Amino acid sequence: MSIVSEKMYQLGSKRSEIRELFEYGKKRTAEVGAENVYDFSIGNPSVPAPDCVREALANLILHEDPVALHGYTSAQGDADVRKACADYINKTHSANVSANDFYMTCGAAASLTISLNALSTGANEEVIVLAPYFPEYKVFITQAGMKCVEVKCREEDFQIDFAALESAISAKTKAVIINSPNNPSGAVFSEKTIQTLSALLTRMQETFGTTIFILADEPYRELVYDTETVVPFIPNYYDNTVVCYSFSKSLSLPGERIGYVLVPPKAAEHDALYYAVCGAGRALGFVCAPSLFQKIVPACIGKTSDISVYKKNRDLLCDALTKFGYQVVHPDGAFYLFVKALEPDARAFGEKAKAHDLLIVPSDSFGFPGYVRISYCVSTEMIKRSLPAFEALAKEYGKA
Repeated sequence: MSIVSEKMYQLGSKRSEIRELFEYGKKRTAEVGAENVYDFSIGNPSVPAPDCVREALANLILHEDPVALHGYTSAQGDADVRKACADYINKTHSANVSANDFYMTCGAAASLTISLNALSTGANEEVIVLAPYFPEYKVFITQAGMKCVEVKCREEDFQIDFAALESAISAKTKAVIINSPNNPSGAVFSEKTIQTLSALLTRMQETFGTTIFILADEPYRELVYDTETVVPFIPNYYDNTVVCYSFSKSLSLPGERIGYVLVPPKAAEHDALYYAVCGAGRALGFVCAPSLFQKIVPACIGKTSDISVYKKNRDLLCDALTKFGYQVVHPDGAFYLFVKALEPDARAFGEKAKAHDLLIVPSDSFGFPGYVRISYCVSTEMIKRSLPAFEALAKEYGKA
């Protein structure tokens, strides 16, 4: 009999497909050189953080009391930082939130795991995820003691399939996770989609006499590339929303692990829910998010890295892959392309891509088989170098 948790052993001994491919890329780079490997596996921002980050860090390090700067903040985060978050949300989205609605976290993963654990009552509850979805959702949901229920989005536009969603909702449904802009498709849920979702969930709450939350996972909120694309602020449409935000993508700070949970004041049993968030943070060890990077937030909130680079990369890849005969889902946001595999088995297609040193992620673990994800938050030069490899791969299937 093992002395360790079998469930935790399985999670630790086998990384996610994305991480496995990323590690393979590092190994392959050592063998053939970085210039010969086209690693599109992981969503690691390739543009530097905006100047405000460096300036804020320099100001803090040079002028703040180092004991206070590197010491503990309040468990839920520094009060001034939380107020800055509230002020920004109120100004940007005409909301009515306060510092006491925010809990600072170690990035979006912590925000989601804290929120799921805060909502779990141990009553065989279910959380609906809209495929394609970030594979770790299933891990987070299961760890919180709930069941993950997959509902596929419409393949023609990757908006919500409301007939399928309504069929999946039951008296056990505790939450629906919304990720817009979406990883991996890049789709942005339209205002009409969010309005229809809000009406459906309101009706389902009345039908079952339950409370159903939206968990809005929003690390890509600012990463949209066309002026007509608007990312709805979901609490303005549906009261029972919890927002899980990260600065990792907007400020190119994925390794610094800084984000927040927002429990809007209109959410059901707001005070109890917020205290449950605080309690989940305590139980999971996510108290006092990194102090230094909390304190850059007031100077940088609402700003982004130079996302024009991602738009250039998106357009370059979309145009080239379409020309080569690939079927590409045109992304309105985030920094991923969702591309139809050139054979039914996306994993087999991904293995054939490896022969060209193209590292692309099969979509099976995203709950939407038959596609691959291409992360284009890489250098434009790498994309240009990779195009002959994409063309050669297409020719193997009689394309291009």
